[in-house]
Amino acid sequence: MKILIGTKNPGKIEGAKQAFSKYFEEVEIEGIAVSSEVGNQPVNEEIMQGAKNRVKNLKKWAQENHISADFFIASEAGITNLLGEWMDFNMAVVENSDGLQSVGSSAGFPIPDQYISEIKATELGKVMDRIFNGTELSKQDGGIGILTRHEISRVDLTRQAFIMALVKFINGDIWK
Repeated sequence: MKILIGTKNPGKIEGAKQAFSKYFEEVEIEGIAVSSEVGNQPVNEEIMQGAKNRVKNLKKWAQENHISADFFIASEAGITNLLGEWMDFNMAVVENSDGLQSVGSSAGFPIPDQYISEIKATELGKVMDRIFNGTELSKQDGGIGILTRHEISRVDLTRQAFIMALVKFINGDIWK
């Protein structure tokens, strides 16, 4: 099974591979850098829009390069206060070659209010690097690894989001 993912981030690629490998055999994932068309730090609705834009741009790239795939997927992390508290979570978008699309999200974690302005001006990963004296934590366990004392990693959150998005594909009869 050939899957294209709209990122070169190794943590996102690994999370997607783990999710798809639970339900499909011989999973091959290729990471392609495509634009999310949203800011570096997606906020609220930009999280979903960024993931959908990555899938759209990934499909366009594949068509222009004459590459076919079984699935086109993307993940976008961002911060939201739509539920009354600032939280970070991942959105995943999965679209098959027939154009059927599904979305899913990861668990979210709280963000202290005192960092919101700085996060919006830069991005969560850079703020986490500064707070925890790290370098590119987002490409490793992520800040969530430190916050949960290595119980949950960025890969775990990405895997969760993709598993949630795959619900429609692994239970397709419900959506027909």
